[in-house]
Amino acid sequence: MGEIERIKRLVAYCKRLYNTSDPFEIADRLGILYQIGNCTHEGCYMFLKNHRYIFLSNRLNNSDLKLVMAHELGHALLDRKANCYFIRNKTLLLNSKLERRANLFAAYLLIDDEILVEYKGYTKEQFCNCTGYPKELIELRLR
Repeated sequence: MGEIERIKRLVAYCKRLYNTSDPFEIADRLGILYQIGNCTHEGCYMFLKNHRYIFLSNRLNNSDLKLVMAHELGHALLDRKANCYFIRNKTLLLNSKLERRANLFAAYLLIDDEILVEYKGYTKEQFCNCTGYPKELIELRLR
């Protein structure tokens, strides 16, 4: 099974098991601790003393907060023991294996088939304006 298929199955499993695509609810149900506060980076995932933690910047608007949380949740589920930092202008463009996987997880979690059908016929720019998601995310999802 390829990496994308594995990520799609993990996302589908989480959505089905917890009946939500909200990354905050999924983290709550999995016991992944998160905190919103004065962070240097937009987001950060850390594995400390056998616990998973996500730290999010309080400077993010609601759609950005959800995007960064989904990305960091991807790290928590796919790269449990790695410590990772999210910086918008860099992380969504990175091709490192860890970042690419977390980005794919976020794309499949936040942009499901129903949303794609709802915005069928829209340009990528229109989709991004309506949903608040960055162009890089929809491009990952459409691959």
